[in-house]
Amino acid sequence: MATRRDLVVGLAIAPTIPLLARSAFAEDAKATPKDKLETSQLVYITPIKSNGEESRCKAEIWFSHHDGDVFVVTPSETWRAQAVGKGLTKARLWVGEFGVWTQSDGAFRDAPEFMATASIATEADVHAKVLSAMGEKYAQSGWGRWGQRFKDGLEDGSRVMIRYAIASGG
Repeated sequence: MATRRDLVVGLAIAPTIPLLARSAFAEDAKATPKDKLETSQLVYITPIKSNGEESRCKAEIWFSHHDGDVFVVTPSETWRAQAVGKGLTKARLWVGEFGVWTQSDGAFRDAPEFMATASIATEADVHAKVLSAMGEKYAQSGWGRWGQRFKDGLEDGSRVMIRYAIASGG
């Protein structure tokens, strides 16, 4: 049961709560995409179509930030993988955590973002480094279940690793 003192203290600090929330949001809004790449568990990606518009397809996805680029491992039949194969190499990435993009009500659009150029990374040493980094990053998030699938998929071609080279200024 709340005491009168609890009520008085609560009323005294209540006006500061919106200020604190705005301050935290402002700090997050000031974070650059590269800052967020060091702490976020997800990036949201959309390929850019040949007419310059975003694809209708978006995705929230695990990633690794390695040597200044963003790497994802994805099934080879996904739109983001097929877009690269069709020469649609421009993409927009947002950095943050908003759950499944279709259920986020577009919240990811307020996250730090950058443009990038996509290519398929085929180098075995890059695969090994990125998968190792992902294993450390996602050790508590199901990597034990997914790590071998990623590795096997890269080896048998059912998955590809996409490198997103961040555009300057991103």
